[in-house]
Amino acid sequence: MDHAPLTARPLEQTLYEVKKTIVGQDELLQKMIVALLARGHLLVEGVPGLAKTLAIKALAEAIGGAFQRIQFTPDLVPADVIGTRIYNQKTGGFEVSLGPVFANLVLADEINRAPAKVQSALLEVMQERQVTIGRETFPAPEPFLVMATQNPIESEGTYPLPEAQVDRFMMKVRVGYPSAPEEFVVVERMLGFGDAPQRVMDPEQLARLQKAADAVYVDPGIIQYAVRIAGGTRNPALVGLPDLARLITFGASPRASINMVLAARALAFLRGREYAVPEDARDLALDVLRHRLVLSYEALADNIDPDDIVRAIIAAVPLPDIQANVPDRENVQWHPSTR
Repeated sequence: MDHAPLTARPLEQTLYEVKKTIVGQDELLQKMIVALLARGHLLVEGVPGLAKTLAIKALAEAIGGAFQRIQFTPDLVPADVIGTRIYNQKTGGFEVSLGPVFANLVLADEINRAPAKVQSALLEVMQERQVTIGRETFPAPEPFLVMATQNPIESEGTYPLPEAQVDRFMMKVRVGYPSAPEEFVVVERMLGFGDAPQRVMDPEQLARLQKAADAVYVDPGIIQYAVRIAGGTRNPALVGLPDLARLITFGASPRASINMVLAARALAFLRGREYAVPEDARDLALDVLRHRLVLSYEALADNIDPDDIVRAIIAAVPLPDIQANVPDRENVQWHPSTR
C-alpha cells in the first residue's frame, strides 16, 4: 500500500499548541523543533524568568514525550544525573536505579552551576545516546533532546562549561526580553486567561518525522558553504578577514559544519521543502557557531562578542548558486522508511 510522504504539518500543530503557553520566543521554539528533527541538543542562554523551562515542558506535553528537569547545583554528583547501583537487601544483590536523564526531553537547568565532573556525566548520553552504569549499558529513549540553560548575569557559584561539552550542543540560542505587547499577554495568561497545550502526536510519530527529515536533499554546494564558514573561524584570512585572527584562539571544530548541514536539512523540512537551500544553513550558522569559538585574551579584554565575529564571517562568505542543482519537487525520491 502506497503512502504519501510525511510533511511538517504535525510540527506546525505542535508549535501552535506550545504557543498557547509560550508568548513570543519564536526563535527559541523553532530551534527546539529543529534540534528535535536533527537529533541535536540545545544550549539556551538568558536571564531568569524568560520561560525557558516552560517552553520545553510545553513541547514535551505537545509531543507526548516524557519530561524531566534536573536542577544543577554545586553539590550535585554524577549519580544524581545518570543513576547508580543500589543494594537490595531482599535479594542480596545490586540493582540499577536509572537517573532523570532517561526521558525524551531533559532540561538541565542552570547547567553552569554544577562542577565539571557532573557536567561531563552528560557527555556520553548526549553524544552516544547511552549511559554506562557499572558494567551495564542503557540506551537513551528515542527521541532524545537535552536542553541546557545557563544564566549569563551571575558568576558566583558557577563553573564555565568545558569546551568538550559545549561542542556537543548543536546550537546555542540566546533568549531576550519580550516586547511590551508580548509581556502584557504573558501577565494576562498567568491570571488564567490561556489554554494548556494539547498532545498532538506521540514519540513514535516524531521518530518517523525525523526519518523524513533525513531524506531531505542537500546539495554539495551547501556542504561546501558550511565548510567555508567553519573554516573561516579557524583561519579568517581564508574568507578575506585576516584582522580577525588576533581575536580567535581556537575556531570551530568540524562538528560545527556537520551540525550546520544537519540543522539546515531539518529546517528545510520544517519549512515544507524536500530540499535544502543555502539560506537554511545561513539562518542557523550563528546559533551553530557562537559557542564554539575560543576568543583570545585581546578579544576578552575588549569585550568582543563572539556573535560579532561570526556575523562578519557569515557576511564574508557568499551564498552558493545552486539553483540549477535543486531537484524537482515532483521527482524527489523518498526513502521507504519515511513513508
